[in-house]
Amino acid sequence: MSVNPELRKLDIDIPSQPQSLVQLSLLLAEDVVNLQAVATLIETDMALAAAVMKAVNSSLYGLKGRVQSVHQAISYLGMREVAGITFEMGLRAAFPPAPELEPLWERAGKRGLLMGRLASRLSLDAWAAHSAGLFEECGKAVLFRHATDHYRAMLRAAGSDTELATLEHAGFGVSHDALGAALCESWGLGPAAVASVRHHVEAQAHFRLPEAEGRRSICALSLLAHVLMHDPDALDAAVMAIAQAADLDEVLVMRAACQTHEELEAAAQGC
Repeated sequence: MSVNPELRKLDIDIPSQPQSLVQLSLLLAEDVVNLQAVATLIETDMALAAAVMKAVNSSLYGLKGRVQSVHQAISYLGMREVAGITFEMGLRAAFPPAPELEPLWERAGKRGLLMGRLASRLSLDAWAAHSAGLFEECGKAVLFRHATDHYRAMLRAAGSDTELATLEHAGFGVSHDALGAALCESWGLGPAAVASVRHHVEAQAHFRLPEAEGRRSICALSLLAHVLMHDPDALDAAVMAIAQAADLDEVLVMRAACQTHEELEAAAQGC
């Protein structure tokens, strides 16, 4: 997919999707996904496979015993979560390693997992939700690579993503949410995931979801994941507002949120 011409005028480079992820996307788009073909594809890229296995065996997933192969990981976690981990590692690899970006990638992995599992429990598009969670802050990585010293100062100065977006507009003429959405489009993510990335700053600041009906549910999950990650004590009030805005059943949303949060907390504690 092409990048918005207005963004091209800003001379900010958006990395191309790695070929391995292009091939993975094609496999995932098939009516019946060939698990062996997916596992083989991931394993042929040694660096990617090693990164995927390291992530699978981290405390975030809470698996009992060490997973030895990508195929085994798919058996334990399911295709979507292993594909999500693979996309996460591919996204990381598209940018130079930097200490300032590590918290971003850690949040991305947890957010993607939360959103994917929430979507699955609510019968929504789990892959769109998982990928939207992974890519939500990727625009920050784009700007960090574009002007490292300048952007490092912005990250230190901003007290919130809303303040950061204001600084980004002043310094670059674009904010990380718009850049992140452009990267999502260029990497072939679906419209609902792109919309979630594009609107997440406004949604988190004002509990305001996109107006288009087909774009609300994934963004609602982004907002719910944000609450679970940063202020779980506010979950009751947040669920009421989010469910109403996204036209979701409040009881089902609360149940899904509690189950998913408890699941990840137990995994982190090694339960």
